[in-house]
Amino acid sequence: MPQKPQDQRRELAAFLRSRRERITPDQVGMPPTGRRRTPGLRREELALLAGISATWYTYLEQGRDIRASDQVLDALATALRLDRHERDHLFGLAGHTPGPDAEPPEPLAAEVAAVPLLLQPRPAYIIDGTYDVLSHNAAAGRLFPNLAEPADQPANFARWTFLDPAARDFLVDWETEARGLLARLRTLAGRHPGDPRYTRLIDELKEGSAHVRAWWQRYDVQVQHGGRKRMRHPGGAVAEYVYTAFHLAERPEFTLVVYTEEDPDGLAAVTS
Repeated sequence: MPQKPQDQRRELAAFLRSRRERITPDQVGMPPTGRRRTPGLRREELALLAGISATWYTYLEQGRDIRASDQVLDALATALRLDRHERDHLFGLAGHTPGPDAEPPEPLAAEVAAVPLLLQPRPAYIIDGTYDVLSHNAAAGRLFPNLAEPADQPANFARWTFLDPAARDFLVDWETEARGLLARLRTLAGRHPGDPRYTRLIDELKEGSAHVRAWWQRYDVQVQHGGRKRMRHPGGAVAEYVYTAFHLAERPEFTLVVYTEEDPDGLAAVTS
């Protein structure tokens, strides 16, 4: 079911409020005004910085049925010191991006699904925007035993991270990894407002994880194309992996992720 307009307005309001509350007056050159009952800037202070009516901005944070222009959104993004990804998220919530496709996404083409096999022995897999695992090679299956697909649905990294207790033991820096994944999921969901795939997944994660319920309210957004992960293997040994993500040219919602283990001297070692 597509997201209702009032729900999207509430999301926009909450995002604006969360970003306003993280900025202090001294960060934007405003003089201190004594004790404040709320964190961050006041609504009228942000409106002044953005050059818009304080009343009109208040309507935005109240989730009223008004539409912000590109110029107003640009001004707010600048005043709120949003990075590029947060700015894109703001525009998406304000309805300035195309809506979700009416048709379900096309399946992964066979020749694309075979790419992780060509990267053996390096662990590699392909995921979609909801973190469903669409294809993986044997090395990835050994590195992530959960990639063995269940009978009723594909493996999903978001479900595994938050709903499978084994993930906390496997990911040495579980909280950092989990927060980052949730921020990226919010970014992707913001690009597809009303897409039932995201709605179902997020509802499931909120129902099953107190961490998701708490962190979702922070409105963190993030885009990441690579990094490092420390993983604890059976027996307790910890290994560090470098991973790189590539978006498919014709299907940018599909991502190929490739892992390489690092040796103790910091040199990349091919995983066998």
